[in-house]
Amino acid sequence: MSKTIDEILKQTDFSKQDILALLQTNKEDRNKIFTHAAKVKTEYVGKKVYYRGLIEMSNICSKNCYYCGIRLDNKKAERYDISDAEILDAVKFAHESKYGSIVLQAGEISSPKFTKRISNLLKQIKEISNNELGITISLGEQPDEVYKEWFESGAHRYLLRIESSNPDLYYKLHPKNKKHDFEIRLACLKSLQKIGYQTGTGVMIGLPFQTYSDLADDLFFMKEFDLDMCGMGPYIEHKDTPLYKYNNLLMSIEDRFTLSLKMISLLRILMKDINIAAATALQAIDPIGREKAIKVGANIIMPNVTPGMYRDSYKLYENKPCTDEEASDCTNCMEIRIGITGDEIGYSEWGDSIHHIKRIQQGLV
Repeated sequence: MSKTIDEILKQTDFSKQDILALLQTNKEDRNKIFTHAAKVKTEYVGKKVYYRGLIEMSNICSKNCYYCGIRLDNKKAERYDISDAEILDAVKFAHESKYGSIVLQAGEISSPKFTKRISNLLKQIKEISNNELGITISLGEQPDEVYKEWFESGAHRYLLRIESSNPDLYYKLHPKNKKHDFEIRLACLKSLQKIGYQTGTGVMIGLPFQTYSDLADDLFFMKEFDLDMCGMGPYIEHKDTPLYKYNNLLMSIEDRFTLSLKMISLLRILMKDINIAAATALQAIDPIGREKAIKVGANIIMPNVTPGMYRDSYKLYENKPCTDEEASDCTNCMEIRIGITGDEIGYSEWGDSIHHIKRIQQGLV
């Protein structure tokens, strides 16, 4: 006899069958999941939302991922590389606006010159903010020694999305070669943990070829990896990518959005004290998509502080929101939006992962 949704939610441990049942719920039962996840969030991480000022510093990329608008072979992408001075201006804005942290994100490149540039930027960010800004970086696969250098230069969180924990699906999203190797991706995540970063990953939700079983496995992958943070959201297609030809396999954009909220809720229930970001892609579908994610389990939001002239060029997917705004517009807007959720903003706070802090206390880091 199958269990009811109420019975499943009362459990402390969940089987894959339980998670599959929760992922495929109807509207009434879905709201039970959302309510439960909100309670878990309040109990374990509180009702504060922490800012990560996002600086998309370059869309130059050496990778050829089949889903991404800034892939190497997309000749239609207008490439840019923000100057160090412009990056530091954005950092100053974030600091003066009482953002607790910033995120440096870019297309994936690896070279001694790039390594040195990031190290110098990290040290300057620490200096100009009087060590008051937390720093997350999302700069792809790098050698261990590079990760160590950046950690020692001031970065303490690293986001490296796996996109799918199923190797077969991974290779439907990436070329199968040394530059796009699933095992290397896993090894990098393990290296980041070992070095001491608060380590995060994430997946796309609603991909062509993806099943509910894949998504359930993604959740268990993150739990088994003992990650500290997660950034995941709906797959939104980009017309200038190879994956676009499989659009006929996609569920509706609304269903991808709802499924993303379920994944956020279920991850909060499974991993009660990690940091979970409300992805910008949610807002590309629903004007208050990020706020809905906060209400059902997310506690991190990433206002874009990239200079407005570059925002439309960092286009991983279509319909990216807020590309015509400046950082100050985004800040004013976000304060009102967070207030609607009933949460408060943790101004000038790093908002480090409670899960990571516990792992340090337990001698696991």
